[in-house]
Amino acid sequence: MLVANKISDDSSTINSFHGKVSDLILDNRNDQISSDQDLVDDEDQRGEIMRILTSNVHQEGGVFDQIQSLSKTLSQRTNLTTNTFNIDINDFDLQKILRKFVRMSDVEDIHIKKAGIIFKNVNVYGQNEASSFSPDILSFLNIYQNIKTLKNAKNNQKQIIKNINGIVKPGEMCLVLGKPGSGCSTLLKTVAGEASQYSAIDADIKYDTIPQDQMMKYFKADVIYNPENDAHFPHLTVEQTLRFAITCKVPKLRIKGYTRDQYINALMDILTTVFGLNHVRNTKVGDDFVRGVSGGERKRVSIAEALASRACIYCWDNATRGLDSSTALEYAQAIRIATNFLKHSSLVTLYQAGERIYETFDKVTILYDGYQIYFGPIEQAKRFFENMGYASLPRQSTTEFLTGVTDSEERIAKPGFENKVPRTAQEFEDYWLKSQDYQNLITEINEYEQECALSPTQQLFDESTKQAKMKFQRHKSKYTINLLEQFKLLTIRGFQRVLGDPYYTVIQIFSMTVESLVIGSMFYNLPNNTDSFFSRGGLLFFATFLFTFTPMVSVINFFQIRFVLLKQKAYTFYHPGAEAIASTLADIPLRLTLTVILSLIVYFLSNLERKAGKFFIFFLFLFVTYCVLYSLFLAFGVYCANISTAKSVTGLALVVILVYTGYVIQRPAMHWHFKWLSYINPVTYSFEAVVANEFHGRRMDCSTLVPSGPGYEGVSIINQACVAVGSNIGENYVLGDDYASLSYGYEYSHLWRNFGILIGFWVFFLVLTIHGMEILKLPKGGGERLLFKKGTTESAIASKIVKDDIESGERLPSDKIIEKNESSDDITFNDLKGRDTFMWKNIDYEITVKGDKKVKLLDNIFGYVKPGTLTALMGESGAGKTTLLNVLSERVNVGVVSGDILVNGKDLDSSFKRSTGYVQQQDLHIAELTVRESLQFAARLRRPTSVSEEEKMDYVEKIIDVLQMRSFANAVVGKVGSGLNVEQRKKLSIGVELVAKPSLLLFLDEPTSGLDFQSAWAIVKLLRRLADAGQCIICTIHQPSATLFEQFDRLLLLKKGGQTVYFGDIGSSSNVVLNYFEKNGARRCSDAENPAEYILDVIGAGATSVVNEDWNEKWINSTEFVEENNQTDLLIRQGQSMTNTDDAEKIELKKTFATPYSTQLKHVLVRTFRQFYRDPTYVVAKFSLLIFGGLFFGWTFFNLKTSFSGLQNAVFCVFLSIGISFPLIGQIQERAIDARELFEARESSSNTYHWSTLLISQLIAEIPYSLVGSAIFFCCLYFTLKVNNSPEFAGYYYLMVAVIFPLFYISFGLWIVYFLPDLASAEAIYGLLFTFMFAFAGIVQPYRYIPTFWKFMYRVSPLTYFVQSLTGALLHGVEVRCVPKDYTIFNPPEGQTCIEYSDTFVDNFGGYIANPNDTENCEYCVYTTGDQFMANFNIEWSDRWRNFGLIWVFIVFNVFAMLVFYRIFRVKKSLFKRKHT
Repeated sequence: MLVANKISDDSSTINSFHGKVSDLILDNRNDQISSDQDLVDDEDQRGEIMRILTSNVHQEGGVFDQIQSLSKTLSQRTNLTTNTFNIDINDFDLQKILRKFVRMSDVEDIHIKKAGIIFKNVNVYGQNEASSFSPDILSFLNIYQNIKTLKNAKNNQKQIIKNINGIVKPGEMCLVLGKPGSGCSTLLKTVAGEASQYSAIDADIKYDTIPQDQMMKYFKADVIYNPENDAHFPHLTVEQTLRFAITCKVPKLRIKGYTRDQYINALMDILTTVFGLNHVRNTKVGDDFVRGVSGGERKRVSIAEALASRACIYCWDNATRGLDSSTALEYAQAIRIATNFLKHSSLVTLYQAGERIYETFDKVTILYDGYQIYFGPIEQAKRFFENMGYASLPRQSTTEFLTGVTDSEERIAKPGFENKVPRTAQEFEDYWLKSQDYQNLITEINEYEQECALSPTQQLFDESTKQAKMKFQRHKSKYTINLLEQFKLLTIRGFQRVLGDPYYTVIQIFSMTVESLVIGSMFYNLPNNTDSFFSRGGLLFFATFLFTFTPMVSVINFFQIRFVLLKQKAYTFYHPGAEAIASTLADIPLRLTLTVILSLIVYFLSNLERKAGKFFIFFLFLFVTYCVLYSLFLAFGVYCANISTAKSVTGLALVVILVYTGYVIQRPAMHWHFKWLSYINPVTYSFEAVVANEFHGRRMDCSTLVPSGPGYEGVSIINQACVAVGSNIGENYVLGDDYASLSYGYEYSHLWRNFGILIGFWVFFLVLTIHGMEILKLPKGGGERLLFKKGTTESAIASKIVKDDIESGERLPSDKIIEKNESSDDITFNDLKGRDTFMWKNIDYEITVKGDKKVKLLDNIFGYVKPGTLTALMGESGAGKTTLLNVLSERVNVGVVSGDILVNGKDLDSSFKRSTGYVQQQDLHIAELTVRESLQFAARLRRPTSVSEEEKMDYVEKIIDVLQMRSFANAVVGKVGSGLNVEQRKKLSIGVELVAKPSLLLFLDEPTSGLDFQSAWAIVKLLRRLADAGQCIICTIHQPSATLFEQFDRLLLLKKGGQTVYFGDIGSSSNVVLNYFEKNGARRCSDAENPAEYILDVIGAGATSVVNEDWNEKWINSTEFVEENNQTDLLIRQGQSMTNTDDAEKIELKKTFATPYSTQLKHVLVRTFRQFYRDPTYVVAKFSLLIFGGLFFGWTFFNLKTSFSGLQNAVFCVFLSIGISFPLIGQIQERAIDARELFEARESSSNTYHWSTLLISQLIAEIPYSLVGSAIFFCCLYFTLKVNNSPEFAGYYYLMVAVIFPLFYISFGLWIVYFLPDLASAEAIYGLLFTFMFAFAGIVQPYRYIPTFWKFMYRVSPLTYFVQSLTGALLHGVEVRCVPKDYTIFNPPEGQTCIEYSDTFVDNFGGYIANPNDTENCEYCVYTTGDQFMANFNIEWSDRWRNFGLIWVFIVFNVFAMLVFYRIFRVKKSLFKRKHT
C-alpha cells in the first residue's frame, strides 16, 4: 500500500542497475550457506533497505515489488516482532539478498550508524509570558514600567517541561502525546538539540554513550528535528528539492563502488515511490502564495527530505497535520518502515492518531502541562490509567483516551474512584513517580546504559562519519560534502530558483529598462560645455541612486527563505554561510543584465564621453556598487529579527547613503559631527570614481563669460572669466579634472584606489553576512501566551492562576459557571433554528488550465441538508471537498458550474449570502481586537438596524457563553504563539458566523484541522448542539475519530475526481454506512476499527493506495443512490409547491448589506483606530523614522549659510527630506494590506460592509499619527537649519511639510497598495513611480534643461510643487553672500576698477562685485538674493498658494484613484458561468 507498484521502465537509472542486482541475486543462489547464517535478524532488514538505497532495479519480481511486499508486513509490526519476521518464499528470497548485503558490508568495512536516546531529568525554561497585557501606545510611553519590565525579564522564567525521563532504543518509535501547550514539541526540540529559542535547559541527554553537547558538535547530522510547518523554496520542483537534499548527503563510501549519480538516482526513485510523489516530480513545491503541489504532497516532500539526510535519530513533530486519515496512516507506516529497516530511533508527536497509527509505535509518553505522567510500552499505557481509576468510552481510540485523561472536561473516573484519582498535573506526576512502570523505566535506562558502556558507539560514529565524508572535508566537520561541493550545489540551486520565478526577473528587467530610458532621455544629449556640469553630476548621481534602491529587495528575499535556511542548517546540509556566497553568485547574471541595460541606455542617450575605456569603467563601478549594496542590505536582513525592523534599518541606511554620497553635500562642506559617515559609505567611493572618470581629460567650452553681453563685444578673453567652478582667468574653457577637484574634491588618481575600497566593502559585508547566517537562530520565547486588554478582570484572574500554580490544571471561574449551566435551559439555541432545506442537484464544475485544457473538479454531485442535521463532507486529499463547499456557498469566481443549487426547491436569491455562515479553514481575524470586540463588530454590521444595539450585544454575550469563551473574551486575537491558541481561534471563527444568526445554513471547512482530540471534540460537540437546535450544518472534516464521526447525522463521501462514493445516513455506531460498504464487497470493519478510517481505506484513499473497485460506479448502481436521488427530487418538488411568501425578515435579508453606509463607516473606522492604538510597534517605527530623519537632515544641513553652496544645500535639504516618504509609504502599505486580505478573504463574501469603508477608514486612521509625527519632524528639521523663523515662512513650511505632505503620501501609498495583488508588486510599482517623481521634480535636472518631450512630466510630478513651496519658504528674500570659492575671478582692463568695468554686466544679469574698487582679481558673485538663485530652478515664491491648491488636486486624485482602481481591479466579479439543468 505504501509503495507504488511500478516505476517507469525506461528509466536510465533502472537500466544501469539491472545487471548489478541480477548478478547479486545469482551469486546468492549459488552461495553455500552455513547454518549460522540461516537466522534473519534486524540487521538483515536494515541491510535490505540499504541495498535498495544503493541500487535501482525494476524487473518482474524485482526489488521494488519486493519492498512493496515487505513494507505491507513490516508497517504492521513493531520492533518487538521483527526478530521473528518470516518472508514468503514465493514472494522473493529476501534472506539470501540480505545475507549477501551484510557480508558485502563487512567485506567493504562499511559501518551503519545506530544509537538510542536516553534522556533523564529534562527541564526546559522559557520566558514567563503565559498571561500579560496587550501593548498599546500609552503603555509604550510608560517608560518607567518598560524599564522595570526589562530589568525583570531575565529572572522572569517559566518552566515549560519538568523532569522528563525516557529511553528510545535503536529500531524503536516513541509516540509523544499531550494537549497543545503540554510541551510535546519542546521535548522533541530539546532531544534533537534544537533548543536555542529557550532561555535555559537542564537535562541529561545521551545518544547511547555520546553526551548531547558532543553529539551536536561532531555528529549533529545524525539527529534531525522535522518541524510541524513545511518550509521549502516554493519555486523549486519536487525533484529539485529532493535531489538537492540527497546530493548534500551522498556518502563517499558506497557498496560495490556505485557512482554518486547512481546513488542519487536510486534514492530519489525510492523516496518518490514510497511517498507517492512520482506524478509531481516536475511540479513546483509551492507555498501559501505560490501555486504548487497540494498541502499533503508538500508534507510528504518534507518527510522525504528529512529521510534523505541519512540521520539515525529522528524527531517528527505532528507530521500528519491536516491530512486525511488514510494518508496519515501511510505516513506513520512509512516512518515505521524506515525505523525498522535502518534502525532509526524515532520520537513522534501526533494530535489525532487513530488506533492503527498508534499500533505502529513501540512506546508512548504522555505529557500534562509540562509534567510527564507516563512512559512505557504502548500495550500497557491504557492499562496504567485504567488502574489509576479512569474509564474509556466505547469506540474511543487509545490516543483519545490517553490525551483525554489530561483534560478535566473529558476524563471520566470509574464508579467509586471519583475522589481517589489524580486531578492536577502534579498529582498525576506523583502517581507516575510512585508507580512500578516508572521503576521499570529507570531500570531499563540503567540496564541500557550498562549495555552501551560496553559498545564502542562513538568509535562507530567516528568511523562511519569518516567513511561518509567527501574528499578534502575536515574530519571534525558536521557536514558530509566539502565546501567546494556546497558552493557548487547551492549555486546551481540559486540558478534554479531564479529560473523558477521568471516573473521576478522580468519585472526587474522591465523596471530597469523603463527607468533607464526615462533617465537617459531626461538628460538627453548633454552639451559638451560648462552648462552641463551640474546636469552631468546629477545624471551620475541618479545612475548610482538607482543601484542603491534596487538591491533593497534582498531584504525581502531573505525573509522569504529564512526558515528554509534554519531548517537545512539543522539538517547539516551545508554551511549557512555558503548560501550567502552562492546566492551572490547566482544573482550575478541578473545584476550584470541590469547593469548592462542601465549603462548602455543612460550612457549613450545622455552623451557621456564616448570612449570605450570610460564606458567600461562606468559599467564596472555601477556593477560593483550593486554587489556591495546587495551584500549590505542582505546583512541587515540576516541580523534583524523581523522584516519590519529590517526594512526600517534599511530605510534609514538608505537615507544616510544618499545624503553622504558626495553629490548632495560635498565633503568639504560637511559638518564634523557627520563627516565620518562619508568615509564609511561605499557609494561615496563609487560616485567619486564615475565623476572623476567622466570629467578626466575633458576640456569643456565655457557657456557664460564674465563680463559679456551688450557692451562687451570686443573685450579680450584676458579680461574675462568663465562662470564655472574650476575656471581660470583668461580661459574660455574649463578642464574637467579641475571642476571635479574643486567642486567635489575628487581626483582621478583615486579611481583604482576606490575600486579596491569597494571590493573591501564587498568582502566585509559578505563576511558579515556569512557570520550572521552561521549564527542565525530562532528568537527566544516561552510558548503560547494570552494578551489581555488592560483593565479587564479576566486578565487579572488568568495572571493570578499562572503566577500561583501554572500547572494546577484549574479552570477559570467563568468556565466553571459555564460547566454548571451547560446542561441547563439558561442558554438555548432556539434563535438559530432553521426552517429551510438546502439542496443541490447534478453539480459539475470545470476549470480551464494551460490554454484550452478542461479539468473537471466536481462530477454530478447531488445532496441536501435538512434543518437539524449535521452533515460531514469527507474524502481523501484532492477529492474536491473544499471545492464543493465553495461552489455550494457561491465562493468560486472562475470556471463553469452546471447543475442546480436550491433552497426549498427554488433558485438562490440575493438573500443567500446573508442567510448563511461560512467558517473558513484559515482563522483570519484582526490581531489587535479582543474576542468580544470581534464578535461585537460582526453582530453590529451583519444584523439589521431593526435589531436594537442592546439585543445585538446580549446575543454576543450568549454566544460567548455557548462557545465557552468567557475566560478569554477580553484577550486580543494576536498572532499564533502570542495570542489565542488554535482552538480558541477556531471558536472565534465559528462565533463570528453565529452572531450573524444565519437562518439557512452554516458551512465549515475543516474546523478540526490541526487540533488535538479534546479541542476537536469540543468543536464537534458544539456543532452537534447547534444541529440539535435546528441549524443546518455541512462541514468538511479530516482524521475524525470514531467518537467524533458518530456525532454526525449524514455523510457525503467523495473520491478523487470529485465523484460521489456515498451520500446518506451514518447511523448509530456508524452501522448504516458500514453496512453499505460491507454489502457492496468491502471487507468487514472490526469492532475496534475507526469507521472513518475504514471507509477511506476501502475506497483507496491515500497517497499510494490503489483499489480495483470503482466505488463511484457501485454507488450509482446502488439502491441507496436511487433512494437518496428520489428523496432529493421529492424535497425539490415539495419546496416548489410551497407558496413563496417573503416575510419582513426575508425582505430584509435580500438587501446587500444589513446596515446603512454611515453605520458601516462608523464601526469600521472605530475598529481601524483600535488597530492602530494597539499596535505601538507600527506607530513607534513611524515616529522613529520621522524623528531620526528630522534630526539627521537638520544636523546635516545645520545652520544653512547664505553662500552659493549654502543655497544649493537648502535645495537639496528640501529634496531629500521629501524622500523620507519612501520608507514611510512602505510602512503604510505593509500595515494596510493585512486589513485588505482579511476583508477579501472573509468579510467581503459575507457582505459585512462595503469595501470603500475599509479604504476610507484606513486613510483617516493614518492621518492623526502622521500629523503628529510630521510636526515633530518639522521641529527637528526646520529650527536646526536656522533660517527665517517668522510666522509667514515657518508657518507655511509647517503647513506644507507637516500637514499637506502627509496627506499626499498617505493617499498615494494607499492608492498603489490597494489595487495591486500583493505587497511586493506594490513596492515595485511605487518604487518606479517614486523614481519618476523625484527625477522630474526639477532639482537633479533643472526645468530649463529638461527635454521638451518630458516637460509635461515636470508639471505632473507632485513633488515639483512641494519642492517649489518648501524651497521658496527657505530662500525667499535671503541676501546672498558668497564665500571665496563661489566667486568668479576676472581682471579688468588696465586703468579701470572692477565696478567700472563690470557695472553694465551686473545691471543686466544681476549679482554683485565683492571688491568694486579693486583694479585686479575682481570677485563676482552670480546671485544677490535667494530669489535669483531659485529662478534657475523655475521657483517663484509668489506661486506658493497656487502650489498649495495644485497639491490638493493631487490628494483628491489619489483618493479618487484609490477607490476607482480598487473597484476595477479588486472587487470580485462573477467570472464563472452557471448552467442550470
